[in-house]
Amino acid sequence: MKILVTGGLGYIGSHVVVELLELNYEVVIIDNLSNSSKDVLDRIKKISKKEPSFYQIDLRDKNQVNDLFTKEKNIDGVIHFAASKAVGESVENPLLYYENNINALVNLLQQLKDKDISFIFSSSCTVYGQADVMPITEEAPIKPAASPYGNTKQIGEEIINDLCKTSSTFKCISLRYFNPIGAHESCLIGELPNGIPQNLVPYITQTAIGIREQLSIFGQDYPTRDGTAIRDYIHVVDLAKAHIAALERLLNNNSQSKFETFNIGTGTGNTVLEVVKTFEKATGLELNYKIVNRRPGDVIEAYADTSKANNILNWKAVHSLESALSSAWEWEKAIRRV
Repeated sequence: MKILVTGGLGYIGSHVVVELLELNYEVVIIDNLSNSSKDVLDRIKKISKKEPSFYQIDLRDKNQVNDLFTKEKNIDGVIHFAASKAVGESVENPLLYYENNINALVNLLQQLKDKDISFIFSSSCTVYGQADVMPITEEAPIKPAASPYGNTKQIGEEIINDLCKTSSTFKCISLRYFNPIGAHESCLIGELPNGIPQNLVPYITQTAIGIREQLSIFGQDYPTRDGTAIRDYIHVVDLAKAHIAALERLLNNNSQSKFETFNIGTGTGNTVLEVVKTFEKATGLELNYKIVNRRPGDVIEAYADTSKANNILNWKAVHSLESALSSAWEWEKAIRRV
């Protein structure tokens, strides 16, 4: 079967492409390289010993999207990652996020609306805002988003759900990720943000290796066990395998409705300081960090109830926080050739 992966050279997308190729899917990647590198394509080939098709296109350009679907026939499934993803940046530049995350999605759906294609949407736990109850289930109310990024994921799900109601063939599973971290065991692919990292773990590893002088921890006055924010950190390979489980559910026509949502996390929440201490334990290094003011758009705590994904998708995260952080550190050293 042929699967189109948008943003397939990005952090999560590249790991999903590797899983697909290892299961002998035919893979078509599109990416505009705004937060990724063409080098990742060679790394994917090296891991999988297979060659996916690649197109450098921008989903915001309707003509490029039309041309792609003219060239690539008989696509069975689409996994949609292509989006901007930094909470802080979205607060500072909301229009960029609405253009990139919403316009691109609509252009893609215009091509899929009348086709019998399985669609996996890369969503986020940010759709819940600050949930009232932990752990967060899929039935938790969707609250006003804490950031434009979170709002684009809410709006994206609403658009897709509306399409599912009107199309006789289109069906989707939306995966609401918690916080992906870590890297592939080969150390050939991992999280490599352009410029200053917006996520905790690459900032930790870049501080540890000396690229960043100091790690800033945003707020120590949250109502949590050590005052720092709590998140659910999931190994990116576990997350990638969840996409395969969701895709196969759709391809095998096992879904109970045309639009389903699943939380993808570990079910455990860790504070920022716990992540720092676990990294130090896993690597034997001491991190230089300081406490600074809270960051706009951040919620206090978010961790998943994963029982729905565990039971229905027959999927479960298996990697520990320590192993995920160790893999992130090995990846950082590999790309810096230390």
